[in-house]
Amino acid sequence: MIHLDNPPEDCLIFFQDTLRLLQESESQFMVGGALAMFHYTGIIRPTKDLDIFCKSSEYPKILKHFAANGYQTELTDVRWLAKIHKDPYFIDIIFDSVNHNCTVEQDWFDRGPEGTLFDTNVRYIPAEELVWCKLYVQNRERYDSADINHIWLKHGKNLDWSHLLTRMDQHWHLLLAQILIFQFTYPHDYREIIPKELFDELISRAQDQYELPVCVEKICLGPLIDQTQYEIDIKEWGYKSSTIKTV
Repeated sequence: MIHLDNPPEDCLIFFQDTLRLLQESESQFMVGGALAMFHYTGIIRPTKDLDIFCKSSEYPKILKHFAANGYQTELTDVRWLAKIHKDPYFIDIIFDSVNHNCTVEQDWFDRGPEGTLFDTNVRYIPAEELVWCKLYVQNRERYDSADINHIWLKHGKNLDWSHLLTRMDQHWHLLLAQILIFQFTYPHDYREIIPKELFDELISRAQDQYELPVCVEKICLGPLIDQTQYEIDIKEWGYKSSTIKTV
């Protein structure tokens, strides 16, 4: 793990060189992960890598440029992830999410705030998209609810809540659940941060669920938030995966 408040000299050089090469590649990219969390919350914590977000059309030229400069490159999963290595450090090039709900698009870059990182001008992943991605991370091994709470606590008054609702419109239950967790966690602060009209809208949707007919297909949406713990539902309990679409 790397402590960003006092990184080793070779790590600092790696990060600086990485950002320089990204700019030289003439690609559009954004910084995410622990460094984006620091940008929005001020939280400093150890990290094992540098998370870079880009559109899927951008990662090929990024990989080619780094390979031409002596880095090891890896197309880890053509659906969402590539990696760039220079031992012992590496960066993740992310262009989608594991569940393929959060595909990186041009408007991410257009809306991303600018900042300075390791003496380099960069653009960060927008806070709304950072929350959007983290709302689906509810694994047994990793659960990003606290990250979302901290983003809302420190940046929530500047958040575009309408945009976030648009992003989460299909899976609004997750947004409502996180708002309730935020209310529980910060009883002193939530009224000033969470728009009441958003809360009322989501509560109304939850109430309306009981007026709807029962779902014809026996679906488990669990794999959208945890790709391993809901395997038993699909393999043994007769549920259909949320990733399979039927007509």
